[in-house]
Amino acid sequence: MARPSVSLFLALACAATPLMTSGVALAQAATPPAAQAGQTADQRLKALYDAEWIWRQAEYGRGGEDGAGRSLPSVTPQTYAKRLAYWETVLKELDKLPLTQLSHEEKINYDVFRTFIEAEVNQIRFKTYETPFNSDSFFWTGMNPRTPFRTAAEYRDYISLMRDIPRYFDENTVNMKAGLKRGWTVPYVSTIGREKTMEPYTKADMSNPFYEAFAQMPDSVPADQQAALKAEAQAVIRDVVAPAYTKLHSFFTKEYQPKANRNIAAYSLPDGKAFYKARMKEFITLDLTPEEVYETGLKEVARIRADMEKTMKESGFKGSFPEFLVFMRTDPQFYAKTPRELLSYSSYVAKKADGQLKDFFKVLPRYRHSILPVPDAVAPIYTSGRGGLDSCLMNTYDLPSRPLYNLAALTLHECTPGHSYQAAAALEAPPRPEFRRTTYFSGYGEGWGLYVEWLGTKMGIYETPYEEFGRQTFEMWRAARLVIDTGMHTKGWSRQQAIDYLTENTALAPLDIKNEVDRYIAWPAQALAYKLGELKMREMRGLAEKELGADFDQRTFHDTILNMGGVPLTTFESEMKAYIAAEKVRIAAQKKAQPAAQ
Repeated sequence: MARPSVSLFLALACAATPLMTSGVALAQAATPPAAQAGQTADQRLKALYDAEWIWRQAEYGRGGEDGAGRSLPSVTPQTYAKRLAYWETVLKELDKLPLTQLSHEEKINYDVFRTFIEAEVNQIRFKTYETPFNSDSFFWTGMNPRTPFRTAAEYRDYISLMRDIPRYFDENTVNMKAGLKRGWTVPYVSTIGREKTMEPYTKADMSNPFYEAFAQMPDSVPADQQAALKAEAQAVIRDVVAPAYTKLHSFFTKEYQPKANRNIAAYSLPDGKAFYKARMKEFITLDLTPEEVYETGLKEVARIRADMEKTMKESGFKGSFPEFLVFMRTDPQFYAKTPRELLSYSSYVAKKADGQLKDFFKVLPRYRHSILPVPDAVAPIYTSGRGGLDSCLMNTYDLPSRPLYNLAALTLHECTPGHSYQAAAALEAPPRPEFRRTTYFSGYGEGWGLYVEWLGTKMGIYETPYEEFGRQTFEMWRAARLVIDTGMHTKGWSRQQAIDYLTENTALAPLDIKNEVDRYIAWPAQALAYKLGELKMREMRGLAEKELGADFDQRTFHDTILNMGGVPLTTFESEMKAYIAAEKVRIAAQKKAQPAAQ
């Protein structure tokens, strides 16, 4: 149920940033700045978010210059209480701002900043830090890098971070015990098998994943320093890291799992209705009720089911829809025989998309990503794929559960022009405050991912009825989430009921279905963002096509979406309507000038 991106991942990101380390500077940053006489609304807002960003870096990074040592963030209740006090003060200061006096760009910054702060405040008020993991994101993973470091200083920082793992694990353990006492836990079913993700790290030798970065040290690190760093790393892994993971594994399996909640509903948690409402607002950034989301899901499921049945007939299949699902799940032609075959298939789709980008975007980012397999340590319980700036991960575990007909849509969503492309575009987006670069809204980000799956129909990506059915399966999957998530957390649906619903309506593999349902159980409301975000983007595209007619240019439409960066969906809608209005003015002026030019 926790959102790991704001704690550990931010700390690791900040580890590469020089932080304020003087006691005076940190003391000054511990309280949001008060308004100063003569400040404009823009200046006042900027002072608030700049100060908060500096405070947040120090709060989560807690390091100095490169090589001075890094540590993991504090996660004690006392630390969270201080963070809550700081962010509540920020909200009070934001309440005082005259919003009508903000410039257009600063109004967007205000929307993003306030929405982020409100989400952080709610997380602490509900004590979500007492459940610091979910079904596929864990506080004990993600600390070892995917690629080697470049300098000896970075390796020393890495060793310093490893030395801090016992303290970090102990603090999380205390929080989890507190959650157990008040009935606030990750549901038992979503903990099953998750202990296996710890086991590779319990090894006290060079097979421990933490050592991989040392086994592949680059030539930029002097040979004599390499030897010393490797020796120190081996000692720290043996004496510090492995024992910490062994201790955590014992607590998890012997104490936490046996006492974890058997009830899967968010409504069953302390103040569960308010908690689920807050999570909905955080992830979808729209004012919708669970019932409204549920009904939207039912309508979308019915619409997509009709599309799927049409595609089934176009494929030439003569049987029933359930029989077609069995055929898709079991016919050997749809499954890779080796991990490389699956990765090659995904790479082909990504390169095919590359060739179409010029017709769908005016501005193409320079940064490129790789396509890599999901690490073995987490692959059994990991999602099918996940895109990031440097790499797009594809899951090659249990190939009979990885149908190739889904891979085209998955690659578009996670890689290009989905999340990896989105991250690359952010590097070249218009300048904006630092806090905007790390703020992520699921409705915007995941809505874009699902939107580009649909965009693949216009890019010529889907080459067979089976790939189109795979795309429709993914769309159905996201629509079904609206029904399943609200069903399980607010209507008393069982886990098996959710599994059956996905099984009956999609061609997803059984392993994917179980992993996904467990994810929805452990991460309430997050899965709602995909379909609701996509629906909002499709709605805005439809409006643009209607208002602009033949003058609609999807390239500038898409550039506008990516250039605005992550924003709440309410802000997204107002910005896209402003884009449409500006385009109408521009086109009218252009047409008026044409006769004069002739």
